[in-house]
Amino acid sequence: MFEESTSASEKRRGVGDDPTPVGLKFGSVRTVVARPEDDAVQTTVALTCSATYQDPLTGKRRAVYGERAANEYPDRAQFMLQSELAEDNERATVTRSFLETFAQTNDIPPNSAVVYAIPSFDDRRTTLDAIIEESISGRLLDGYSTAMCESIPVFGSDLDAFDRIFTTIKMGSTNLEACVYRRGEQLAPFSTGSVRGCEVDRWIINNVEEGTQGRVHIDRTTAREYKEGRTNCDDIQPLFDDTTGSGAAQKSTVERSVTDAIDRYVKEAVDEIANEFLPRLVSRSIKIYKRVLVEPIVLTGDMAVVPGLREAFEDRLSSELQRNIVVTTPAEPITAAARGAQRIAGRLLETGAY
Repeated sequence: MFEESTSASEKRRGVGDDPTPVGLKFGSVRTVVARPEDDAVQTTVALTCSATYQDPLTGKRRAVYGERAANEYPDRAQFMLQSELAEDNERATVTRSFLETFAQTNDIPPNSAVVYAIPSFDDRRTTLDAIIEESISGRLLDGYSTAMCESIPVFGSDLDAFDRIFTTIKMGSTNLEACVYRRGEQLAPFSTGSVRGCEVDRWIINNVEEGTQGRVHIDRTTAREYKEGRTNCDDIQPLFDDTTGSGAAQKSTVERSVTDAIDRYVKEAVDEIANEFLPRLVSRSIKIYKRVLVEPIVLTGDMAVVPGLREAFEDRLSSELQRNIVVTTPAEPITAAARGAQRIAGRLLETGAY
């Protein structure tokens, strides 16, 4: 039901006297859990989506989740966190069911200390907190901002991020966020819903339809896979009417559709950072502004996995600010937040802070 992306073995750590430190990222696109296994940290990844269908024998509505939902029902797979939970009780119910199934499927020990990554500046936080607490009840729980959790693996193998001053830009599916972290303290937090990673999927779909004069339609799952470089553009060629042009021209249409959509996103993101976030930071402290711009900016979020996006953002922001800006990303953007949260959980257990 769920895809396990990293697993050294089938063996799972059982329930013991000492709580197991667990990190959880409940994200708009993916949900990830990180936990210790065989003296290492292993991660499990699932798409945060569901789809329902009617059982032909019983007539009852049934649900499938994760990769199975996206692959078997691409036309109606629902990514639950890409709209406001508070405005939709049915969506909140589906979200709760998804997380309960994820926790059961992946055997999160009842005797565990779970740190979960939460949106940094999002009004869904209260709703998400409640859903997480209900879905994985009986475990010790604490939440830290997603951007901080994702940044922890960037700065070594410990929790050095809490001793540094740096800027994060979180390119999420539903929001663009930016913040300076000063030894864990948030300075000049900025968030906007006008630049959304999930919109890139829609732009790709529209670009492909326009480029093929309406002969080809791709679903959102396929668009996301193109965006993230997980599906080669060659794979779509059989869908094209070959009488309209050569295979090379067809491949070029798809590639251009993806590139144009990502370029548009980068341009809009840089405009928001350069013209909204950074002026806000200047008004807060010109000294902090000058300091953080000579340090690498940590780029996180769902869009951080897009090939070439970091370089494109770095180049455009450097040009906009007329200075050399260095942008970095976690080595494993998809699992970074859960890994960072798991380290926090381990430290909280060590120090007795729970």
